[in-house]
Amino acid sequence: METASFRRLARELAGLAFGFAVALPAGAEEPSVPAPAPTAEAPPPPAPARAREWVSLHYQAVAATQAHPAFSARYSGANSLSPDAEAATAMVMNLALDLRLWRNAEVIFDPELSGGRGLSRTLGVAAFPSGIVYRVGNPSPTLYLARLALRQRFDLGGGKVATEAGANQLAGTHARNTLTFTAGRLAVTDVFDGNRYAHDATTQFFDWALFASGAWDYPADTRGYTWGVLGDLSVGAYSLRSGIALLPKYGNLLEMEWNVAKARALMLEGEARYELGERPGSARVILFANQARMGNYREAVDDPAARFDVTATRADGRKKYGVAVSVDQELTDSLGAFLRASFNDGQNETWAFTEIDRSLAFGLVQGGAPWRRPADEAGAAVVIDGLAPWHRRYLEAGGYGFLLGDGGLSYGPEVEGDVYYKAQLTPELALSGVYQPLVNPGYNRDRGPVHVFSGRVRVAF
Repeated sequence: METASFRRLARELAGLAFGFAVALPAGAEEPSVPAPAPTAEAPPPPAPARAREWVSLHYQAVAATQAHPAFSARYSGANSLSPDAEAATAMVMNLALDLRLWRNAEVIFDPELSGGRGLSRTLGVAAFPSGIVYRVGNPSPTLYLARLALRQRFDLGGGKVATEAGANQLAGTHARNTLTFTAGRLAVTDVFDGNRYAHDATTQFFDWALFASGAWDYPADTRGYTWGVLGDLSVGAYSLRSGIALLPKYGNLLEMEWNVAKARALMLEGEARYELGERPGSARVILFANQARMGNYREAVDDPAARFDVTATRADGRKKYGVAVSVDQELTDSLGAFLRASFNDGQNETWAFTEIDRSLAFGLVQGGAPWRRPADEAGAAVVIDGLAPWHRRYLEAGGYGFLLGDGGLSYGPEVEGDVYYKAQLTPELALSGVYQPLVNPGYNRDRGPVHVFSGRVRVAF
C-alpha cells in the first residue's frame, strides 16, 4: 500500500472510531463485547506451496442498533426485559496483529475497543439477541486486551495444505496433519465449538445460543476472554482438542481466579469431517467440566438463611459438567444446514456465559448466488432453551441470577427465532438486517412475546 493511501486510510479509520465513540450513550449501566472469533475448521484442500506471510494486520468494526416495541407482561422484576418500547446501540472494534516468530510459531496480539449497551442493560433473556454485547457495567467506549497468545504448530506429515490470510491467521503452506498449542489470553471459542454456519455474530446469526453452544458455560470474563492453554491434534479427517482455562473469581466478573486448584475449566472436543452425498460436513462433541466457588440452587431454595440468594450459598469445589454437540452440513453449492445441542447438570450457579441448562438450535443458511449476489447471505434459525429443575425452582421462588429474575416465574421454554440478511456492499463493507421473535423471555410465559429488530454494519479489511 502506498504511503499516501495508507495515511488517508488511517485518517478515515480514526474518524470512524471517533464517530462511534461520540454517538454512543454515556452514563447508563451496561455492557458490550465481541462475539468469539472464527474457530479452527476442517483442513483446507490440497494446494501448491505458497510464500509464507510473516506479519499480518486486520481491522474490524461492527456496530448494531436493536429495538423492540412494547409487549405484554403481567409483572416485571429487577432483571426483566423492559416491557416498554426501547432501543440500544453497541459497537466493537478489533485490530488483529499476527507475527511469525520462528518456524511454525506466531504471536497473536488483538486490542479491542467496545462500548454501548444492550436492551434493558442486557438482562431478561437467556439467549440474548445481540452477539456483540455482554454484561459489563460501563457503556462508555473502553480499550482492553482481547488476545495475547503464542501459537506453536508441529507438522506431522500427510501432505501439504494452504492456509489463507485472515484475522489471527497467517497465509502459508503447512502439513495436513498437525499438533498445535495455543497459550495466553484468548477466547476458547477460537479453537473449540466451531460451526461453519453459526459461529460469528458479526456476520451470521446474532443470538448468543447460535454463535456458541448455549448450555456450555464456557470459560470467559464478562468480555468473552480468558487465559489458558489449548491443544489441537488434527490427523486426516479427525481432530482431538483439549484445554484448560481460567474462570472468573466470582460469577460474571472481569477478575479471574489464578489459583487453578480452586477454579478451572477443562474441555475435550472430538471432531470428524466427512462427506454426505459428496457434500462436506463436520460434527463435534465437547465434554466440559468447570470448578469454581459456585452457589447451589437447591441450597438457595431449601435453606431459609439463604433467602433465595444463590450467591449466599457459594462454596469452594463446586462443579458443573456438560456436553455440547455441533453439526454443519453443506446441502447445495450455496445452501447449508446446522444443528447445535448442549446440556449441563444445572445444579450449581451459572458462572461465565448465560443461564441456559439445555439448548437446541438448528437452521439454514443460503448464499446469494441464486439471485446473482454470491457474497450476500440469508439465514433462518430457531433456538429452544430450558432450565434444570432446581434452577427453575430457584427462579420460581423469586431468586435472581446475574442475567435473569422476574421476581417469579411461570415456566416455559425460551424460544427464539433468528432471521437475517447480510448484504455485502463492497469487500470491506456489509450491512445486515436481523429479525428475532422471542417467546417466553427469561423462560416466563407471563411475559411476551417480544419482537426484536436489528440493523448491523461491519467494516473489515
